Amino acid sequence: AAGEAQCLSYTGCNFLRQRLVLATLSGRPLKIRKIRAKEEDPGLRDFEASFIRLIDKVTNGSRIEINQTGTTLYYQPGLLYGGSLEHDCSPSRGIGYYLESLLCLAPFMKHPLKIVLRGVTNDQVDPSVDVLKAAALPLLKKFGIDGESLEIKINRRGMPPKGGGEILFSCPVRKVLQPVQFTDPGKIKRIRGTAYSVRVSPQMANRMVESARGILNKFLPDIYIYTDHMKGVNSGKSPGFGMCLTAETINGTILSAELASNPQGQGAAVLPEELGQNCAKLLLEEVYRGGCVDSTNQSLALLLMTLGQRDVSKVLLGPLSPYTIEFLRHLRSFFQIMFKIETKTTEEEHMGGEKVLMTCVGIGFCNLSKTIR
Repeated sequence: AAGEAQCLSYTGCNFLRQRLVLATLSGRPLKIRKIRAKEEDPGLRDFEASFIRLIDKVTNGSRIEINQTGTTLYYQPGLLYGGSLEHDCSPSRGIGYYLESLLCLAPFMKHPLKIVLRGVTNDQVDPSVDVLKAAALPLLKKFGIDGESLEIKINRRGMPPKGGGEILFSCPVRKVLQPVQFTDPGKIKRIRGTAYSVRVSPQMANRMVESARGILNKFLPDIYIYTDHMKGVNSGKSPGFGMCLTAETINGTILSAELASNPQGQGAAVLPEELGQNCAKLLLEEVYRGGCVDSTNQSLALLLMTLGQRDVSKVLLGPLSPYTIEFLRHLRSFFQIMFKIETKTTEEEHMGGEKVLMTCVGIGFCNLSKTIR
């Protein structure tokens, strides 16, 4: 009966992942009503249904009830179980859509998670597998989640619309997280990146690299962009190309940017030169926004700070994205935690856009399901 009283209720299809992830971590049941109730095709989309199935796979004893039209979802979280799993993601969204949430949940499983995800590895909507590998994994390490078993391995690439990519994500479990003081991003020392091409000429990757370097070499000599051309069965089912760039600072901050070509049969053809230039500009934009965590991983950093030990954590972020702002509201309703938000003006920092210093005291989240050996 106590559990019933704690049930949180929301309406609409926005921020479905955030709500399910936080419900799972806080153990609070959740009811979401009126999911696309007014649309011609109401209810959950296939990628959301696939996400719910994934949550069901990594937990043990979750109760999920969806009404016939798919417009109401009731979720009572079970225990995070983990183990070795496989999941076929819906090709209408990238693997990043699923992986972002797994990064939040994986450290708190009972058994270390080792999961093979199949689907679209790089698209224009969700953070690609490359960006999460380059920027999110180092972020987890800052909070003490590290070890040889923390990795994202790209076995096959898959571009939209048909996908066909495959990745392996494995993550160790932790009983508690370390608090962090991460307030000085430091100066940029090097840029690394990957230009990939699948089912198109391998020359495409070289053309992207050249045009991106044309812009970035004006600022910095230490630039290395790998070209990754996958052949045969490893190249998925659709043609495409794209690029992922990361800038690394002397203090270990990693800022990332990425672009992918339009899916086959959608939109105008993109020239690799243009894509390379635009990706370089996006990286410069991300550097200008700055902070110690790039805009894709803001919510991951805030979640790990929330779940840390009962100690103060501080992180300097660039301007908060709308997604992050909503995430802070959700953190308040699921964990009753508030962040102290101080704005740092550009004069104080001498660089880039407005920064925000986020401070909070962790709730001392303890991974109860982790087996003690």
